[in-house]
Amino acid sequence: MANSHKMKTVIYPSNFEAKIGFSTIREQCVALCTMQHARDLLANEGFTAVRREIERRHSLAEEMRQVLLSEREAPTEEFYDIADIVEKAKVEGTFLEVQEVIQLGRALISAGDFVQFLHKSDATRYPSLTALAKPVKALWHIVADIRRIIDDNNTVRDGASPELREIRQQIRRHEGQVSKRLQAILQAAKSSGIVESDASISIREGRAVIPVSASNKRKLNGFIHDESATGKTFYVEPAEVVELNNMLRELEYEERREIVRILTAFTETVRLDIADVERTEEFMAVVDMVRAKARWAIENGAGRPIISEDDRLVLHTAKHPLLSQSLKRQKRVIVPLDAELDNAKRILVISGPNAGGKSVCLKTVGLLQYMFQCGYPITASEMSELPVFNKIYINIGDEQSIDNDLSTYSSHLINMKAMVAGADAKTMVLIDEFGSGTEPVIGAAIAEAILEKLVASGCYGVITTHYSNIKYYASNHEGVTNGAMMFDVQNIRPLFRLECGKPGSSFAIEIARKIGLSEDIIASAKEKAGSEHIDLEKQLREVARDKHYWAQKRERIRQTDRKVEEMEQALSEKLSGIREERNRILHEAKAQAKELVAEANRQIENTIKGIREAQAEKEQTKWLRREFEEFREEIEADNSEDNERIEREMERLRRRQQRREERKNNPAESKQEVVQPTKKALPLEVGAKVRLMGQNGVGVVKEVRGKRAQVAFGAILTTVEAARLEVISSAEFKRATRPETPRTVISADISQRRLNFTSSIDIRGERVMEAIERVQSLVDDALMVGVSSVTILHGKGTGALKEEVRRYLRSLPQVASAVDDHPDRGGSGITIVTFKD
Repeated sequence: MANSHKMKTVIYPSNFEAKIGFSTIREQCVALCTMQHARDLLANEGFTAVRREIERRHSLAEEMRQVLLSEREAPTEEFYDIADIVEKAKVEGTFLEVQEVIQLGRALISAGDFVQFLHKSDATRYPSLTALAKPVKALWHIVADIRRIIDDNNTVRDGASPELREIRQQIRRHEGQVSKRLQAILQAAKSSGIVESDASISIREGRAVIPVSASNKRKLNGFIHDESATGKTFYVEPAEVVELNNMLRELEYEERREIVRILTAFTETVRLDIADVERTEEFMAVVDMVRAKARWAIENGAGRPIISEDDRLVLHTAKHPLLSQSLKRQKRVIVPLDAELDNAKRILVISGPNAGGKSVCLKTVGLLQYMFQCGYPITASEMSELPVFNKIYINIGDEQSIDNDLSTYSSHLINMKAMVAGADAKTMVLIDEFGSGTEPVIGAAIAEAILEKLVASGCYGVITTHYSNIKYYASNHEGVTNGAMMFDVQNIRPLFRLECGKPGSSFAIEIARKIGLSEDIIASAKEKAGSEHIDLEKQLREVARDKHYWAQKRERIRQTDRKVEEMEQALSEKLSGIREERNRILHEAKAQAKELVAEANRQIENTIKGIREAQAEKEQTKWLRREFEEFREEIEADNSEDNERIEREMERLRRRQQRREERKNNPAESKQEVVQPTKKALPLEVGAKVRLMGQNGVGVVKEVRGKRAQVAFGAILTTVEAARLEVISSAEFKRATRPETPRTVISADISQRRLNFTSSIDIRGERVMEAIERVQSLVDDALMVGVSSVTILHGKGTGALKEEVRRYLRSLPQVASAVDDHPDRGGSGITIVTFKD
């Protein structure tokens, strides 16, 4: 009943695994193990409620699944059982037989290859497997010792020791002598007619003998070792080779003693590293167990789900693995299950017609949750999300017991009593045909009362029922929701598809009509049921429809609010980035300013030097001063342009933030006065840049005559009254005469995005909302930096993630197309997005 892993857990009843079908799943995985130790580990690895242990088991299985699917260089050799060999080698004075040495060598090679593969792989790709292999040493020195004493024919090498080489050479010499002598005796016996002409030397009991007919057995001097089954042939060892055979036998005994000595010495060297050998054997057993899970996952399309952080149970395209296997053998397709439970909807009440799939849905949820907490990959989308429960209860099937004098309903009530007593927020209950087995009215009432207690306990669960009061309760109470098994009313057949949020109908009248029950019986039944029952079913459907509508409405509002908050956060981050960029630019400007000051000092020195050399001539002095003034104004103009660019961007962001605040708080608009600094009037003199007052034309003074001046406006030379002229700076003159060209102000944020922009993202395994957010960011950046297309890798899977991404892309006016990539480059697992020009 209780099965724990460092935390108290409850699995009820004791035959839970058989009821749910998990025992069969485990047997299938056990059959995929090659080591007995691995089979024992798998059989003993049970249900756990420790989150870290669940994560560890799933990480190992998922990483191994990826190794089997994608690593061509991964070792494929199976592991070998060496647990008994390790135990034998621990005992002083024992030695490993030749076959045991060969088995040990094969095991160490396969383990060493796998450890070496993991050490060479990227540790971030297979972190759990790499951590598992970290304390394991590749015992290549033991493998080298085995290869030194065992040859490719799996026998002890002649060169395993000098003594063994000498003994075997003597054996071969004696065997040659014996064979040569026997051939001579055989030929003589043939010539004298003692043996048949086609007779040849045989081996009996390790001795070389000659076959002789029964009538001639006394004619050949020697020892009889055996006779044929018919008694017509006797096998005689000639007396002349008995001594040679005896010497050969002694040499064979000596050979065996030398081999035992070699194996004993080898076993002693292994005993020195027995801790490492034992650690390697443990590693192989764990890897073999994990590999069995991964192989089962690949065969059944299973994967690793997400461990829920907020107690949500979300199943996408879930399949009962045993039912899927059965239908696959029949070449039929299973209908996947989508279901969701959370804190607001903890218990799912499934209703619908008989044989419509209610019990299969219940078993699928229960089995996948149990597999998940046992560390097995589950047959559902990898986007599925499962919480961790401490207790799981199930009530399913006929529990009638003659031994305990219990009826079916009594056994159900005993199970209900256990559930109510143990239920809490970390409990899952699974109840099939809730309330059935007794008089319908009181059975339905008791079931509703039990459901109230379960809802109050905060537990999660899946319940199947036909009772209308249970469906009505689910439609009108928090913490519980309805689910309907869909039914094709026109063709009168179940669709085996669950639709959450509305109650189902048993469709008893429709099914009765399909099987051919007479219309008068059906009419009578409808009359006896009355309109109240029909109206109740109708009301339930209306309540479910309204509830579903408002739930969708709330979800849309929540999503809109979240998008607004995200936009506000992004705007704030962008403004902060602009400020940082401005500080950086100002820092660089200060460094440039130092250089400019140095250049200015050099210019001043040159000016002073020129004035001195010109002996302070008035016109020359004025010209030098004007040149220095122009140099200063050019510097100021260049600096002002950079500052103006930053200020414009900052001001644009401030105005946008201000508009958002005004929409929220509607404050009074504030106005800021900008005080322009006054400019020092410049003197009207030869070479000065001037502008006609009230006009845009600018020119250069060529000559000053009292109150009039001669000015060159481009190629036109004219005389103008000095009062109508306004002296301007060289920077203003340059701006007025510079040809106008369109100029693009690129913000620091855009520049940074262009540097960091990548045109593809991988959203496999992410939730839909998270994936859409990443796609939205990719599209925004792409449009901002001006690329023509981007790539989105979402995988094939069930197609649900792809459909949501495509739906979002279709809603964007900037997107020209969103199509599958070329089949050679990923096909339907990749979407290529092209933007409009």
